Amino acid sequence: MNMENLIGLLVAILLLIYLLYALLKPEKL
Repeated sequence: MNMENLIGLLVAILLLIYLLYALLKPEKL
């Protein structure tokens, strides 16, 4: 895997976690 692919994958995972957290706990935001 290239470094760009790895960074893109990490960013996508962090965005998914943030979206899931926002959906589960909307009062915190």
